[in-house]
Amino acid sequence: MPAMTVDTQSANPPPTIESPFVDELGAQLVSARDGASEVLLTLAPRHMNTWQVVHGGVTMTLADIALAMAARSVAGDGVGVVTVEMKVNFMQPGRGELRAFGRVLHRSTTMAYCEGEIRDSEGHFVAKALGTFKYMRRLAVGRDVVRQRLRSDPDATPGPSDG
Repeated sequence: MPAMTVDTQSANPPPTIESPFVDELGAQLVSARDGASEVLLTLAPRHMNTWQVVHGGVTMTLADIALAMAARSVAGDGVGVVTVEMKVNFMQPGRGELRAFGRVLHRSTTMAYCEGEIRDSEGHFVAKALGTFKYMRRLAVGRDVVRQRLRSDPDATPGPSDG
C-alpha cells in the first residue's frame, strides 16, 4: 500500500497519539482522518522476542493504536477512545518496518467497530485485527477521581479501585 502523509494544512488536522507508552514504543502517526488511519513503526532490537522476530505484543499494540486512531479521527474535540475488545490474527512475523492501517466499519454514538491490518516493509501480510472502542471524554484517574467526584457530588465516596 502506498505511504500517506499528514496534511498539516487541513482545517481538521489529524489527532495526535498522546501516549508516553506509544512514544516509548516508537510508533509514529502517519495519518488519521475520515475514519481511517496509518501508523508506522521501524523495528528495533527492543521490539524483538527470543526468536529475533517482532514480539506479538508489539504487533498487537500497533494494531490497537491504528484502530483507535481511526475511531478517534471521527470523534469530536476532547473525545478519546478506550479499547473494549480486540482480536488479532497473526499471519507471519514482521520484519523491518511495520505499517498498521485502521478503518471504522461502523460507529454509534458511544462505540466504534474497527478493522485493520499490519504489513511489513516488503508488503507481507503480518496481522489482521478487529476491535471495539468506546468513546469517552478524558477522565481523571487515581487521586484525581476522588477530587472529580467530590466536585460533582460532595457525598460521593471513592470505590475500591479509586486508590
